[in-house]
Amino acid sequence: MSYQGYKELLVEQQGKLLVVKFNNPRKKNCVNQYGYREMTRVLTEVNDDETVTVVVFTGVGDTFTAGNDLTQSSKSDDINEFFKQSNANFKKMVLSFVHCKKIVIALVNGPAIGIGATIVGLCDVAWCAEKAYFSTPFSKLGLVPEGGSSYMLPLILGRSKASETLLLGEPLSAAEAYQFNFVSRIFKIAELDSVVWPKLQKYSELPPNALTQGKRLINEGFVDNLLKANDAECQQLLQSFQHPEFFQAIMDFAQRKSKL
Repeated sequence: MSYQGYKELLVEQQGKLLVVKFNNPRKKNCVNQYGYREMTRVLTEVNDDETVTVVVFTGVGDTFTAGNDLTQSSKSDDINEFFKQSNANFKKMVLSFVHCKKIVIALVNGPAIGIGATIVGLCDVAWCAEKAYFSTPFSKLGLVPEGGSSYMLPLILGRSKASETLLLGEPLSAAEAYQFNFVSRIFKIAELDSVVWPKLQKYSELPPNALTQGKRLINEGFVDNLLKANDAECQQLLQSFQHPEFFQAIMDFAQRKSKL
């Protein structure tokens, strides 16, 4: 399969690995609506590609992704329709992670903010660089947890740490992410080429049917709850987009940007 026509993502097949990079370095790899659609597309297309066993998400440069591009809404003539369509795109993207049959690995090379943090919880395996951190400033923006995080993060981190992270906006350092099982390894950036990528290539050579069926069995116990969480989150997000708290947060954000 030829992975062509991507603009917001860099998509490259390396043997049996499919490497997907967030590619918006001028905005710290923020993801816009086209990016969400491309994420959905690549995770859907790879399901039918028998030459790929493992998908790796990482970022161009020294940032994984700074999350949603908050400047997009200002370019829309119909703000309500924009948020409705954005919500639909976002929901499909989360579902594409849930339904991907391949092993999906998050290789977090730097800060992971908002959706950058929550998609890590949707991946089968997550590793992060020593200087990476995870931040979910949803409450500050007048929003609620998304990306299935209202279910996955309490499951992974425990309720107290998840609430501290998702509701109170406390970031997770790389060491904390490892301590609370959000990531399973911390790597040195200097060892990416010599240690990390060779290990990922080795994993990609494992028997594909065993990987697929093993993943299915591991996920079977929680997928239904994850799908319910995604539905509930998206429903609440639509309401939050109409709330004065969100509009105030967007105005504050725009004002800060104008002073830079």
